[in-house]
Amino acid sequence: MTEVLRVLISDDDEMIRAVLREVLDEEPDIAVVAVAGDADEAIRLAEQHRPAVAVLDVRMPGGGGARAAREITRRCPDTAILAFSAYADRASMAGLAAVGVTEYLVKGVPNAKIVETVRRLGQPPS
Repeated sequence: MTEVLRVLISDDDEMIRAVLREVLDEEPDIAVVAVAGDADEAIRLAEQHRPAVAVLDVRMPGGGGARAAREITRRCPDTAILAFSAYADRASMAGLAAVGVTEYLVKGVPNAKIVETVRRLGQPPS
């Protein structure tokens, strides 16, 4: 039996959180273990649940995805970070890469792409 991939979702938009949770929870090999509405909550829940992947909104209260990514990477080095944003500008993407973001998806990508990316990031290094 395959181990379930543990995921944290953090976005300040309640509807985005709900949709992401629904999309990921439909997958038998993925479990959303925590959902946060801001960077502070994301950091606290990451430490508590130790997810394989954290999906972080780039612009949210508490310092945004960059602060959350930096702290989660420092406190939970085994957690891969997926930035999920409505913004695709190069400056945002470069800044996030510098603080530990593993991958960047723009909101509006197909659900299958989100699931595929979460699965890929959650795979243990070979």
